[in-house]
Amino acid sequence: MTGRIGIGTALEATRVVAILRAARGDRLEAVCEALLGAGVRCLEITTNTPSGLDAVRKLAAAGTDAEVGVGTVRTVEQVDRAAEAGASFVVAPGTNAAVGRRAGELGLAWYPGALSPTEIEHAWSLGAAAVKVFPAASAGGPGYLREVRAPLDDIPLVPTGGVRIDDVAAYLDAGAFAVGLGGQLIGDALVSDDADLAALRQRAERALAAAGTAGR
Repeated sequence: MTGRIGIGTALEATRVVAILRAARGDRLEAVCEALLGAGVRCLEITTNTPSGLDAVRKLAAAGTDAEVGVGTVRTVEQVDRAAEAGASFVVAPGTNAAVGRRAGELGLAWYPGALSPTEIEHAWSLGAAAVKVFPAASAGGPGYLREVRAPLDDIPLVPTGGVRIDDVAAYLDAGAFAVGLGGQLIGDALVSDDADLAALRQRAERALAAAGTAGR
């Protein structure tokens, strides 16, 4: 097992990861600015979003207190590119030991995806900072998370996949360490030139407020 790189302080404080994934990348900067302005401090930009690594590079160079990571990382080469861009963490849909090992070598926190108790235990044993429970909503939502968490209470879990803002508190009360919010938070902000960024900020503020009071 590679030495475990721990969870970042921004995620620990806010317990919300904003996941940015889209077929176009020209609105990434504006959306990131809106999220940061709302108080989001943990951003995941996926490898299959055009210009995603450029956005990570700019955010990392800006010297903010936000943690910026790369998502949908499935190969060692993608870990290398994430590190080169200045990412502080990588996220994956599944658990690939080689990816986790390389992330550890480069000092990046690794959040692999898993669903069943066996998969979650395996991901943790390989050095995950926390385990992304994916797809959380399809598996049963907060109820599933609570059941899985009961025997695995030493493993920090981050439910992701269909998580609604209205369910943030329920997931955290069920024992989640944090939540990953994608389409339910971002809406059409990355794909529509007419997207309401003020509404995006309001959604982000709602999510952060829910996370600030739940599960404490």
